[in-house]
Amino acid sequence: MVADVPNGPDACQAVIGALPEARALEARELDTLYRQETGFAPHLWNGRIIGYGAYAYTYDSGRSGQFLATGFAMRTAGLSFYIMPGYADHSAILDRLGPHKMGKACLNVTRLDRIDLDALRELIRAGLTDLRNRWPVTPEPA
Repeated sequence: MVADVPNGPDACQAVIGALPEARALEARELDTLYRQETGFAPHLWNGRIIGYGAYAYTYDSGRSGQFLATGFAMRTAGLSFYIMPGYADHSAILDRLGPHKMGKACLNVTRLDRIDLDALRELIRAGLTDLRNRWPVTPEPA
């Protein structure tokens, strides 16, 4: 994963403010939820992903970088959640989440009101715990 240097909370609010009203309401609700679950302020990654926390990684190959610890992106057709390092060990939580589709490190849903927010909260916490077992997580990007 290669990410650009993220921008701070003001950039996130600008992105949210530019969304259609229904999506902006979902994004504001998610921002509150992620702040509560992580304790981190948001940063804008790659110009479109609202991330909370960061981790620096170095692979055995020597390749290194930084990326968001967890976060979300508002898409035209729905929402994408980013839980690093992935969802492999979270099937019990995913079963309770509601309708979703999985990618390698993102989870896609159509609307926030179709999923169980308590399950999402649990998934965010579990993902951060898994990530912290692999890489140090910081509140702010380097």
